This record gives sequence, C-alpha cells and structure tokens, in this order.
Amino acid sequence: MAAANMKAVKLRIKSVQNTMQITKAMQLVAASKLRKAKEKADASGPYLETLRETLTDIANGNTEFVSPYTKASGNEKWLYVVIAGDRGLAGGYNSNLFKFMESETKDKDYDVVPIGKKSVEYFRHRGVGILTEDFAEVAKVTVSDCFAIAKLICKEYSKGNYGHIAMCYTRFDSMLSQVPQSTSVLPLSDFAEPEERETTAAKDMILYEPDSETVFNTIVPEYLSGLLFTAINVSVASELAARRTAMEAATDNAQEMIDKLSLFYNRARQASITQEITEIVAGAEGQ
Repeated sequence: MAAANMKAVKLRIKSVQNTMQITKAMQLVAASKLRKAKEKADASGPYLETLRETLTDIANGNTEFVSPYTKASGNEKWLYVVIAGDRGLAGGYNSNLFKFMESETKDKDYDVVPIGKKSVEYFRHRGVGILTEDFAEVAKVTVSDCFAIAKLICKEYSKGNYGHIAMCYTRFDSMLSQVPQSTSVLPLSDFAEPEERETTAAKDMILYEPDSETVFNTIVPEYLSGLLFTAINVSVASELAARRTAMEAATDNAQEMIDKLSLFYNRARQASITQEITEIVAGAEGQ
C-alpha cells in the first residue's frame, strides 16, 4: 500500500473516532433528559384525573345538562394537533409519526395544529391547512401555551368550523418501543347520555355557581390543556428514547468501523514493512 493510502486510512479512522464521540455524547444527553421527561408526564396524571372526575360528576348529576363540547357536530372536517420533534437524529421517530398520519387522514378533509419544527415543515411542504404556527417549537411549549392551544381548539369547535378534533403523537411504551397513536379530543363522548343521568341525578346533587353548564364549559379547556401537556411530555420522552437508541446504534457502528479500519491498516502496514525488508535483503544479496 502506498504511503498516501496509509495516511488516508489513518485520517478516516480519526474522522470516525470524532463522530463516535459526538454520537456517544448525544446518547448520554438523551438518556439524562429522558428520566425528567417521563417524570413530567407521570406527574400530570393526578391533575387530569381530578378534572375528569369533576366533569363526570357535573354531566352525570344534572339531567338537564347540555354542553356544546359533548354534542357531535354535523361538520365532517377534522382538526389534528400533531406533535413531532424539532430535530432529526432520532431514528424513525418523526417519519413513523408522519406515516401514521398519512393512514389516519386518508380520504379526510382536515387541518392541523403542528407542534414541533418537523411537523410544521412536513405539513407546510404538503400544502395542508395549518390553523396556527405559533407553537412551532415543541421544546418551548409551556403549560400556558397548552392552555392557549386548548382555548383555540374549543373556540373553533364551538363555532362549528370542525366536527372532530384529535391529537396525534407518539406513545412511550418502553425504551425500545414508541408507537404513534391518535386520540380523540372533541366531542367529549366519555360522559353519560341524558337517559343514563336520570339514575344518578337523584343521588347527592352538587350545586354549581353560576350553573353547571358554565362550570363544565370552563373546565373543558383546562382538561384539554392537561391532555395536550401530557401528550407533549410523552412525545418528548419518546423522542429522547428514540434518539438514545439511534445514537447507541450509531456509536456501536462507529466502533465496529474503527475496528475494521484499524485491522485493515495494521495488515497493510505489516505487509508494507515485510515488503521493505524483502527488498533490503534482496538488495544485499545482489551486491
């Protein structure tokens, strides 16, 4: 092997080593952030459960109760809140979510509220109607932002602009399994129907001021903002787990490549030294 080729292999080994340092660092950062993201998602559970119990009590304890958020609309247009990542290098995290959205929205008339830079780029590129881009960076979405999104959703639904509203995000199952899913948000179909309420209305009745419908409609945006905040935290945890797995695989592949290049370099170097020795011996014998 020529000296120039030997040098090229050494430079290649050095380049892969530098890349491996980056992927290893990204793996460790993702792993350290993952625990905090999971804790944030789990911490919102009791809050959501309390709001849900209150909504259920209001709906089941008032036979005359009516809310626009529990009634199905005749409008067949959908609105999806799509939560993706801000960056790549997370394996199939973003692409799997968008493939799921393609199957979920097939033959549907729909708009989106994209959360995450990748989500904004994807739907903008495909010319899908975007209700707002004010929450483009998922890393910067706060609790108050979630409440603003929930109020916007409720406003659009109350106007009748959309008949169905859903969230599309990635569910965290384990470190090795993150599954895209869609969850219905409006209409709220999990509460008792009027004929079922009569059996519970006779029980301890709670009086709400100014009235039960106003209280219910006030709580709904809070409830939806909690759902959204939880979905965002779960999505962030899924992205971090996917990035950790992807970077771990990249680090392992880099190490494997370094081992192969080092073996190739050492064999070539040994062959070069053997050839030089042979030439020296042959030259000495020819004198």
